[in-house]
Amino acid sequence: MSSATSQSENVAFVQQLTLFSDISLADCCAIISAAREQNFPRWHTIFSAGDPVEQVVLLLSGWVKITQPGPRRNDVILRLTGMGEIVGAFGCWLGHEHRSNAQSVRPCAALVWDAATFDKILERFHLLRRNTIRALEERLEDMDERFREVSTETVGSRLSSELIRLSKRFGCALNERSEICLSRQELAQLTGTTLATVSRHLCRWQALGIVSIGREMVHVCDIAALAEVSDAEYPPASKV
Repeated sequence: MSSATSQSENVAFVQQLTLFSDISLADCCAIISAAREQNFPRWHTIFSAGDPVEQVVLLLSGWVKITQPGPRRNDVILRLTGMGEIVGAFGCWLGHEHRSNAQSVRPCAALVWDAATFDKILERFHLLRRNTIRALEERLEDMDERFREVSTETVGSRLSSELIRLSKRFGCALNERSEICLSRQELAQLTGTTLATVSRHLCRWQALGIVSIGREMVHVCDIAALAEVSDAEYPPASKV
């Protein structure tokens, strides 16, 4: 594939993204031309906490987990970033460093800008700057929602809500089910609980036919039933 064909496909792709909403074709081409394409294999560390912010990464495919080490050296997953989203920081500030780690959960393709270049692009293209602000607001809203869940909801409710979100955002169609390629430990890190607790809930839901669990993956079989799940009340097996 020629570089011209590749850029044309990338422009067509990004025009569908919220980040490029209302931006003209000519401006999209100018923004994309300043980036380079890069592929990240599974489990590749894109950046680590303490690294200087040197690049801006936009995912074209795959997904990445953003983590921070806990006080006992156990990682906490802050969020998962998927197709069409920026990984980590949005621009460049003098002396700014990453405060988290980014690692690919699945093989990823991405557009990568030098951070200083992207900062200039934001100054030049006001619509892109507006859209990045909206993207940051969405991140904050997601963090607010997860904080509320940790503060007010039971573990079972938090886990079921997270599985539904993951199914909609990252699930891969498999025999009309949604496959979430995360380990039970990673699900525990996402929901603020323990591996044993996640395993207990998943095994119980599997017995009810709501999910099917495998090695480092969960198949959601019945999202409607999963939405009704709580610690104290489970949908009858006859309804699944």
